[in-house]
Amino acid sequence: MNIRRIAIVSIPVVDQQTAKQWYADVLGFALLADNPMGPEQRWVQLGIPGAETSITLVTWFRGMPAGSAQGLVLVTDDVSADHAALRARGVAVSELADAPWGRYATFADLDGNGWVLQQNAPTP
Repeated sequence: MNIRRIAIVSIPVVDQQTAKQWYADVLGFALLADNPMGPEQRWVQLGIPGAETSITLVTWFRGMPAGSAQGLVLVTDDVSADHAALRARGVAVSELADAPWGRYATFADLDGNGWVLQQNAPTP
């Protein structure tokens, strides 16, 4: 096998336009594509500037209802600052917690998709 990376992760949402705005305004994702994809469907793709992996906001997977994505991890170099920024933007983010591998907090998007914001512990 010659797999090199995960390119796109599908995030199930109710309303692509509302979710697109939330991911851009709250998390700072950049819009990569917003194109028609068929009858009453759009391909909405966003990414973290400079990252290889991106997300697409999907409404068409029957077995993937809005809010069913859980445990998606965003790595940061300053979890305290980003935690404060999420709170300032109205996100219901958990308290910061410590773990042997670093510090983290959890939150959900408007549809209930679960995210982890984490800062890895320094490597010895």
